[in-house]
Amino acid sequence: MRSKILILHGWSYSIEKWKPFLKLLKESGVEYRVLKIPGLTAPLSNVWTLNNYTSWLLRKAKSEKRIALLGHSNGGRIVAAFAAKFPEKISHLILIDSAGIIRRDFKSLIKKHVFATAAKIGRVLTNSDSIRNLFYKAVGEEDYNKASPILKKTMLNLISQDLEPVFSKVKSPTLIIWGQNDTITPVSDGEKIYVLIQDSKLKIIENASHSPQFSHPKETSEIIIEFLNHIAI
Repeated sequence: MRSKILILHGWSYSIEKWKPFLKLLKESGVEYRVLKIPGLTAPLSNVWTLNNYTSWLLRKAKSEKRIALLGHSNGGRIVAAFAAKFPEKISHLILIDSAGIIRRDFKSLIKKHVFATAAKIGRVLTNSDSIRNLFYKAVGEEDYNKASPILKKTMLNLISQDLEPVFSKVKSPTLIIWGQNDTITPVSDGEKIYVLIQDSKLKIIENASHSPQFSHPKETSEIIIEFLNHIAI
């Protein structure tokens, strides 16, 4: 049976860079659909939380009995939360350099600056070099500067939520792919997620950074295809 998969991209306003990787999946017989994510590649009129995104994904997957999900970076955050919340909907899960692990220095700064209050984002980022640098590292300075006020507050809602308890609730067969040289979500994040998700495999791609599907499309696609071939859908 041909594999079908829903793909959620990361913090990006375009999916152009995905094309070589997607071409390799298609040539290998993998059927996929790249979803347009509200706030990034689709419009967003209100501030959203992670729960809004999982509800949106449920609507997108409504016609499927069980779905395969692939998420990169922030897309990984969304699909992992979905898998934990709706385990009966998931056949298998693929995470590429997923967001969701909050390192302790970031947690302490969030608490210190009451950073979890979205309305304070402008003042906090202006007044604190340390938290601004961590925030830009988490979402990307360019992505943040391009974002609308609604998306900036949505970004804050997402990155301030620690997904460690969520990852531990994922029961689906899970493939975790990580770039060895990722400086945005370091390999230690992938190793932690691997420990948290009981039925998971971790593949580290040498000389790759935060987006191995772009820099190493052939190797990344081959790892995914091998995983799909061993999982019944």
